[in-house]
Amino acid sequence: MEILKGIPVSPGLFIGEAFVLEGEEARIPERFVLSELVEGEVARFEKALAAVREEMAALADRVRAETGEGVAGILVFAISVLDDPKLSGEIISHIRRDRNTAEFAASRVLRGRARILKNIPHTLLSQRASDIMDLERRLLRALLGAKRETLSHLDRPVVVVAHDLGPAQTVSMDHGKVRAFALDVGGKTSHTAILARAYRIPAVVGLGTISTDVCGGDTIIVDGTRGIVVVRPDEKTLARYRKLDAEQTDFSVLIRRERGMPAVTKDGAAVRVMANIEFPEEVQTAIEYGAEGIGLFRTEFLYLRSGILPSEWDHFETYRKSLSMLGDRPLVIRTLDLGADKMLPAQERHERNPVLGLRSIRLSMKYPEPFRTQVRAVVRASALGRVKMLLPMVSNMDELRWARSVAAEIMQDLDREGMAFDRNLDVGIMIEIPAAAVHVESFAKLSDFFSIGTNDLIQYALAVDRTDEVLAGLYTPAHPSILKLIKTAIEGARRKSKPVAMCGEMAGDILFTIPLLGMGLAEFSVAPAVIGDVKRIIRSVKLSDCKEVAEAALAMDESSEVLGLLRSMLRKLVPGGDRLGESG
Repeated sequence: MEILKGIPVSPGLFIGEAFVLEGEEARIPERFVLSELVEGEVARFEKALAAVREEMAALADRVRAETGEGVAGILVFAISVLDDPKLSGEIISHIRRDRNTAEFAASRVLRGRARILKNIPHTLLSQRASDIMDLERRLLRALLGAKRETLSHLDRPVVVVAHDLGPAQTVSMDHGKVRAFALDVGGKTSHTAILARAYRIPAVVGLGTISTDVCGGDTIIVDGTRGIVVVRPDEKTLARYRKLDAEQTDFSVLIRRERGMPAVTKDGAAVRVMANIEFPEEVQTAIEYGAEGIGLFRTEFLYLRSGILPSEWDHFETYRKSLSMLGDRPLVIRTLDLGADKMLPAQERHERNPVLGLRSIRLSMKYPEPFRTQVRAVVRASALGRVKMLLPMVSNMDELRWARSVAAEIMQDLDREGMAFDRNLDVGIMIEIPAAAVHVESFAKLSDFFSIGTNDLIQYALAVDRTDEVLAGLYTPAHPSILKLIKTAIEGARRKSKPVAMCGEMAGDILFTIPLLGMGLAEFSVAPAVIGDVKRIIRSVKLSDCKEVAEAALAMDESSEVLGLLRSMLRKLVPGGDRLGESG
């Protein structure tokens, strides 16, 4: 028996047979064609491109019907890559200029794009490299006429074990038979992870070498709640997990039934539970899960889907559509949170360390026009509902002062144009840099609200790259310094009577719900799928007990001690707490 620890990305438990998916990596040798055959190669490429696009569109329609528009947007991104005239133009250029075969030209260009994405420190972007590689595989199969392995005709339930999975590959599977994933690589925001959650398939990623350690037919346990994979379990372990599986099934039914209930502690403290989303189509899903609004609307997809900067109309229509579904619920729109490495041509700027470089609010100040376009759309949308604007990666007062001055100028312009907007539009900042956490009371002079982004806060405070799987054990919200930074930020905001929320992944990790409540956090913004779990914990505890747990955790010296305390308190204070998700 072997127990492996990875990154939990989709909760649930499955016990079954391993199906090891062999990698499809293939190096296409550089070959040339005669001049008179070049146009034939171009035609062959264009035919393959059209076939793959048709295939991807059909898969997007399937996902749309099964899970909704938001998740289908993952495949829409892939389709937009195929539709990009720059991509096809570059491939055709290689065929015509260099007389390359269609296979080599397509592989060369797509692998180049994948390399660029993989080297981008922004997690959302770097993990899209696998999407590009999936497109390469599909184009090569279409060109070479290779048989497609889609896992769509399995005759038994299995756990798919692989190095990685592309989004189209994931969608193509028979989800009645593919019951869990265990992958060497990946993260919580990878598209495979998003699709696994959408289809409610337990999944653990970042397992290192599981694709070579497991043999097809091995019995395997995938615990997507705790991030554990057990390979070839003994009888005692197997019996324990089978009992846990039955208990979790009953508990999940109870959680779904309670989703719409309010989040109020036993001693009457009301807490707001909001949702984090990436696409406007996810709003309805979030409401169905019990969200009281959208606490974080990531807008990067507007900049990435076509390679063209979005217009004011693109922004405004996106926000209008979201607000039409929300009714009187709030919508917190985060402004552009990308780096110069993605927004500028490669030759224009090279950064030695983009994570600490020109990104987010810094990029907006350097190149203000895209920011002004987005802010104008946000201000206009404020006339249609409860809109708030959230600024990422703010580290000093000058950045906040500049952003507010831009918003004020735009309001003056709209006033002259006779356009409606909310004159009291709230503008807040992300607390995701340690400097902002300890300086929160000064920021409160100009910031209407705060939202703690723990993903980067942990990364910067602990000097750990959160995308590096080798360092995954060092990246933990349980580190005592992280708890103290968060407490400092919450207390500073409260002293200035400013609302403070948390929208980082820590907010959705139910292991930390109790201590965060105890520190005074009254607004959580989480992935829609965990809203029910977070609400159940809130309704199960007294605020007085939460404060005691927080004080005890803050007094500890080791992350392991903190985790041990929080696990025991979850079991003690919350009925069925041992069956709720833990990513710690």
